[in-house]
Amino acid sequence: MTTNPEHRFLMARACLLLCSPLLFGPVVTASAQSPGIQPAPPTPGIVAPRDIEYPGVVQVDVDATDFQRRVFDVHQTIPVFSPGPMTLLYPKWIPGHHSPADNTAHLVAGLTITANGQTVPWVRDEVEMTALHVNVPQGSESLELHFQFLSPTDSKAGLIVMTPVMLNLQWWSTAFYPAGYYVSRIPVQASVKLPDGWGYGCALETDGVSGGRVQFKPTDFETLVDSPMFAGRYFQRVQLTGDGEIPVQMNVVADSDDLLEIGTKSLEAHRELVVQARRLFGGEHYNHYDFLLAASDELGELGLEHHRSSQNSVIPNYFTKWDSEFSWREILPHEFTHSWNGKFRRPAAMWTPTYQEPMRDSLLWVYEGLTQYWGEVLTARSGMLTTTQALESLALQVAYQVETPGNRWRNLQDTTRDPILTYRRPLPWSTYQRAEDYYWEGALIWLDADTLLREKTGSEKSLDDFARAFFGIENGCIGPVTYNFDDVVAAMNAVAPHDWRQFFKSRLESLSPTTLLDGITRGGYRLAFTNSPSEIFTDTEATWKVTDFRHSLGLVVGEDDSLSEVIWDSPAFRAGLTVGSALIAVNGVAYDTDLLKSAIERATRPDADPIELLVKHGKRFRTVKLDYHDGLRYPVLERIPGTPDLLGQILAPRR
Repeated sequence: MTTNPEHRFLMARACLLLCSPLLFGPVVTASAQSPGIQPAPPTPGIVAPRDIEYPGVVQVDVDATDFQRRVFDVHQTIPVFSPGPMTLLYPKWIPGHHSPADNTAHLVAGLTITANGQTVPWVRDEVEMTALHVNVPQGSESLELHFQFLSPTDSKAGLIVMTPVMLNLQWWSTAFYPAGYYVSRIPVQASVKLPDGWGYGCALETDGVSGGRVQFKPTDFETLVDSPMFAGRYFQRVQLTGDGEIPVQMNVVADSDDLLEIGTKSLEAHRELVVQARRLFGGEHYNHYDFLLAASDELGELGLEHHRSSQNSVIPNYFTKWDSEFSWREILPHEFTHSWNGKFRRPAAMWTPTYQEPMRDSLLWVYEGLTQYWGEVLTARSGMLTTTQALESLALQVAYQVETPGNRWRNLQDTTRDPILTYRRPLPWSTYQRAEDYYWEGALIWLDADTLLREKTGSEKSLDDFARAFFGIENGCIGPVTYNFDDVVAAMNAVAPHDWRQFFKSRLESLSPTTLLDGITRGGYRLAFTNSPSEIFTDTEATWKVTDFRHSLGLVVGEDDSLSEVIWDSPAFRAGLTVGSALIAVNGVAYDTDLLKSAIERATRPDADPIELLVKHGKRFRTVKLDYHDGLRYPVLERIPGTPDLLGQILAPRR
């Protein structure tokens, strides 16, 4: 017998109703008793780290002589003491990076592991990709690892750490370590073979040099990772301290020999940096300190702090044009400050026993924001910038933060999640999304606190007192000593009683903060705009090869005439311009920088028409009109007549 479609539908619907547990309760069938689809069982956990000594010395031997192909060849020996399962870890969360974004495990290749001359198979963990599982054969005394670290040969593939004339050896990229132990409790001895004639700088202590191979004294794995090396064909080391002082030296590699000409003026500024930092913080927490500096546009752009060293790249003519180019002057004061803030003392949630545990970045407004503040202050106190130049630099940053539209929806505290949230990738609308504003807005909070302390105490107390009390403790102690938010509040109250908890929380958690300019105003200045750029503004444009119209049209033009930034809700934004659009013409004439500046000035006339731009994005052309008539605008700080010059006091060197 057949039924029509409607009959079949009604029968099926009736069947569903009869079987519904809502009407008649569950019907027990064989299929109902089945557990159904279930998640796969969890991957066996990696053994937790223990605060005990690893009973053997790990050997790390790097051959760094293949500078043409830019390959580091690595041999490792890891002692073992019993057969069976063992896990080897490749560092993932590197201190100072604030995220695992720069992990380079994918650049490790050719890995073979042997024991007693026999190959030992390895298997990568299914969840933790930086962990390898092996079975140690019976009777083995060590695992022998051999692999290559394939450093990028093009910046599109990652950070350039080796060129034909220099290298940056980051030990964490060339070493595995055994799971189950704090990295500070794993003994290690490292060596590296360098190209003939290359000099080097490293915070590790040298045990001997033979045949181009540098052997370092035994240390622990944590110190190894925290002690990178710069080496190069063109190398110079200069002492920044005198006899009887804890040694601080600057190790410079450069693209060519002439770039190593360090003049008296620049050398004295770097020496004064060390003096002013010591006067600021009081205690020192290193037995020696090495600035590692690359004057290069071939090595990757780099800035990373360490306890006894820092590794940084600057413009090639950093030394040779000291009197005429001023970019990157703040970087060494910033990194040196990190030896106290971030290394000796660090947020408790950012200390981890190994490099696999995630770090929690909620106090980056102290770790980086306060370091940014002291970095700018020490730049001026050391004479690396004049007070006028330091104020010009401050004006740029203040104007940027004040005009950031992203602070209307996202508070500063949330930006401390940025390194993990964005992996520091390019952002399409950085001023609206916010991009790690805990650096400079954090610095403005600390300027606010410093001027408030000075105001409340008649300049008897300042943030200098906080620096000595908080970071200068236990002189000679390496640490680390951790801190949390309550510790910061308590230390501020010890300097001068105030509701510092509410002071910080209101600035961290508010939207569209009205306090951004409080430190500037209390310091005796106000933010203003002129139609002529300052010396530092012009120098910054030249360094980054841009033309900056962010405070007028709301855009920044890159070297190739394309827009590298468009400010959210600016005239450029409202006209529909976006990053990547190329400027072709201004008011019907082929684009150039001076032409656009002239058009902006002419648009201030009462009868002026909107500025007309022909732009190209991809294959498409279009004409846009910018209805802007307020002229060129460049930020400056102006003195407020009749007020104390607290900013001048802050930036003045300590005697």
